[in-house]
Amino acid sequence: MIPPKPPTRPDRVSLWRYMQLFRQDILSAQPARLYRAWMAEFRTPFFRSYLMNQPELVKTVLKDRPEDFPKSDRVSEGLRPLLGNSVFLTNGETWKRQRRIIDPAFEGGRLRETFPAMWDASEAAASRLPEGVIEIEEQTSHAAADVIFRTLFSIPIEDALASAVFHEFRAYQRSQPILNIAAFVPLPRWMPRLFRRDTRASAVRIRALIAKLVDQRAQEIADGTAPDDLATKIMTTHDPETGETFSPEEMVDQVAIFFLAGHETSASALAWALYLMALYPEWQEKVAAEATVLTDCDFAVMSKLPVTRDVFRETLRLYPPVPMMVREASCPEKFRDRAVPQGSQLVLSPWHLHRHERLWERPDEFYPGRWQTENGKTCGRDAYIPFSAGARVCTGAGFAMVEGPLILARLLRDVTVSCVEGRAPVPVAHLTVRAKDGIWLHIGKR
Repeated sequence: MIPPKPPTRPDRVSLWRYMQLFRQDILSAQPARLYRAWMAEFRTPFFRSYLMNQPELVKTVLKDRPEDFPKSDRVSEGLRPLLGNSVFLTNGETWKRQRRIIDPAFEGGRLRETFPAMWDASEAAASRLPEGVIEIEEQTSHAAADVIFRTLFSIPIEDALASAVFHEFRAYQRSQPILNIAAFVPLPRWMPRLFRRDTRASAVRIRALIAKLVDQRAQEIADGTAPDDLATKIMTTHDPETGETFSPEEMVDQVAIFFLAGHETSASALAWALYLMALYPEWQEKVAAEATVLTDCDFAVMSKLPVTRDVFRETLRLYPPVPMMVREASCPEKFRDRAVPQGSQLVLSPWHLHRHERLWERPDEFYPGRWQTENGKTCGRDAYIPFSAGARVCTGAGFAMVEGPLILARLLRDVTVSCVEGRAPVPVAHLTVRAKDGIWLHIGKR
């Protein structure tokens, strides 16, 4: 049995048709040959883009020479109303400064320190989960948002301000298309960007709510009453080179991306993991058996969930929450004996790389046991980038690999999940890889 995979388009379509397909879903807008190609070129009247699947090319762009291939402004155009000048969008010295301030909050023992907040969120998620037929993405979105609020600001999602931010983000996610016109047509900096009115209004409301959280925390820091959580750590960390801290506006930018990246991606991965457990009950039983160790809040318990971790890794392989990343060639390049002009868009696609037919054994199959095979270990090093790689690897990758397996195991400790007939999910990519009409599961008591 093969898990759901989007259809592919014909090899050749017009630019206008491609833009239509891309706006609906970037995955089904691509041709089937990308699952076999090492490198593919796509030309428009305005620019060229190159999809790179060869591990050596991915390594060059992400690990060996990241400063030569900055993040492309084009794909980020649609996110600027919400994310401002956050670490997700910046390049060069601005990005380096932001990482110098942010990274210490995620180093060393911070995972152990934030584990109780993740534990409490997993307990809350288990208590909220209703029996019967439900749409699981809504539940995982709630759970992932709860983790963000508890680890970042030490408040549960039931807090009124946290709840308001969560519901606004849900509205934003539904209104925000992945494609802004600037993704295809290079617009001059002075030209106003066109955003849907509800998208821009939603972004303004979210930033105002986040600003309240930041202002409250700044006051608590000044009063000496602030909890020792991620927000406090980031807001009190001085750049070792300049001695500066983030301004309130900069902190709003960073909280916006922590929420968008940490909440959207975790919710997507967890929903697909639960669906795969319904599709493969034999693996569900293995996870449930491991989950019996989840009795006390102790970080050491994570080492006792190896099968659950492999299940989650396999979910991230088949359904990477961020399916494509775009970089820009800052100077002329030559890849695979092909000239790549300056300004070209370089597309790195975890979706295609993770399912590449010339790299992975049985690439479209769900098989968590692959991570213990030679092929799985090799591909895990060379062709697996659910959190990107190199200097711009996701700051929260370690958090995600604790949060996901923990919540997955905790839920399956108490419940069984099974598929709903006639409701197989269809993967589509907007902000993250979600299901076209949701993921519907039957939840029962274990």
